[in-house]
Amino acid sequence: MRFLPAQHLTRQGDIRAVRESGRRLDCRAFTLWWKSRETHPNIGPRVCVIASTHAVGHAVLRNRAKRRLREVFRHHQTHLPASCDLLLIARAATTTWPISELEKRFVDACRQIPASAPAPAVFVSPSRPATPVVIPTPPAAIP
Repeated sequence: MRFLPAQHLTRQGDIRAVRESGRRLDCRAFTLWWKSRETHPNIGPRVCVIASTHAVGHAVLRNRAKRRLREVFRHHQTHLPASCDLLLIARAATTTWPISELEKRFVDACRQIPASAPAPAVFVSPSRPATPVVIPTPPAAIP
């Protein structure tokens, strides 16, 4: 699934809100902070990946850790509620663990996040209005 620009958590106030009033899940190779949001549920989950020099290492390792965590998010974002903001904070193990282990830890953490609203099948950019889809209801059974 595609990682849309609207799914990047970039505003400092949004990142601070997740860190200050969100919940924390320890996944050993990374820490996942999450918080439900009431606004813009149609864009799907939003994420910010952080890798510090102290926790991960020099620039090459920090970039590798962020790239790997973004890829894990991209592949498994359907496991998250649509109205969820995430902070993924990398640790040194993020660069050395197999990607399959990172994915397993991420999916396990996603299962612990309560689904306040079901995630939409398709994420729509807020700049492009969505076309409503009408699903016909089956006729009532005749006795």
